[in-house]
Amino acid sequence: MKKTVTLFLLMLCGVLTYAQQADTLKTFSINASLWSRGEFRDGALPAENGVDHAAFLMSNNVIGMNYSGKNLEARFSPKFFGIWGAKGSGGMAIEEAWFGLKGGGWFLRLGRQKLSYDDERIIGSNDWAMATSTHDIVKAGFELGKHKLHILAAFNQNNENTNGGTYYINGGQAYKNMQAMWYHFDPLPQLGASLIFMNTGMQNIMLTEEENKTEYQQLFGIYASWKPGNFGLQASYYRQTGHDENGLPIHAWMTSAEADWRAFDWLSLNTGFFFMSGDENFFIPAQGALGMARKTEVRGFNPIFGSHHQFYGAMDFFYVNTYYGGNTPGLQDYHAGIRLRPLQALSLGVSYHLLATAVPIENASTLVLGHEVELEASWKISKDITLMAGYSFMNGTETMQLLKRGDEDRLRWAWLMLMVTPQFLNHKW
Repeated sequence: MKKTVTLFLLMLCGVLTYAQQADTLKTFSINASLWSRGEFRDGALPAENGVDHAAFLMSNNVIGMNYSGKNLEARFSPKFFGIWGAKGSGGMAIEEAWFGLKGGGWFLRLGRQKLSYDDERIIGSNDWAMATSTHDIVKAGFELGKHKLHILAAFNQNNENTNGGTYYINGGQAYKNMQAMWYHFDPLPQLGASLIFMNTGMQNIMLTEEENKTEYQQLFGIYASWKPGNFGLQASYYRQTGHDENGLPIHAWMTSAEADWRAFDWLSLNTGFFFMSGDENFFIPAQGALGMARKTEVRGFNPIFGSHHQFYGAMDFFYVNTYYGGNTPGLQDYHAGIRLRPLQALSLGVSYHLLATAVPIENASTLVLGHEVELEASWKISKDITLMAGYSFMNGTETMQLLKRGDEDRLRWAWLMLMVTPQFLNHKW
């Protein structure tokens, strides 16, 4: 802890040294990200009350106010979001509210902010969801030449307490405190690699408020990308250790590899796979039955703060929604895709996924969950207006039926979204 504080103070001194200089240019802008999306789901998520389909409309509207000077920057972005017709007519929230100092490659940023690192599998903004991922956090570091170093620190509480300790549960964040370090190095213009270490403190939910124990879990790993010309290769490997909020030891890992090729201006191809470890002796009772398997350790990898929608199948069955009993069988995904751009403003995509669990499921004869096909189209109507649509179909196996606790093996999901991103003001002086 003392070393972290010392490092933050050194970075702050570096920023303040440059902040002594007079500002020469300031900008203030107001922009918006306004989208509405309609969805139809038929078996795409676990059934509730025997009904396996649903349809609804939702909106997410964010207004962003941005200030930037030579040594000072700030952003304030309120948002309105909700399901159309929901009781209370949706909700208001502050998506981002932060200010920062910068100078000479050094920076310090404090407040509620989005975080995005590498491919966003581990830490991302999750912009597809109505409730995007933001953090009340201090971020400091430097970006000089081929090197980038970011240090993150957060500490969360529900109230401005004068006593009662630091017990934290049912708060605005899933974690009690967090410290992380991300380092990125570009040895060549087309080659980059990142190292990440994250220590996350979770309130032990098995103990009383008086006992108040914080459990710490660690995540560390590497991400690398190589883009020679029209080709691109990405790979990653991460491990998790420590203890979860139940006090159970964690031994989990994941790995991924991706490749893409821009064959022509109008044609791109991609393929890849990832493997995420799962909990051993994974068990799901039949629909209408009860049951539980005793768990002594956590082997299921948890992509804690990632942008889950872009990785685990468009229907959001995996890692966006929890499984029965809170365990996970892990996931294997072997996929390939094609993207066409017949017109400058029109993009069409199709992708295929072979999905499987990482560990066997009791009473299931195969690890394979099914075959998923995803269709997507995007039409840029004008500079600020984009219309998008998608359709996903999955032919599930008996293993998928067990995982969903249902008897439907053909899963469908369709969506239509309109996004408007105007800039209302951009003033410089």
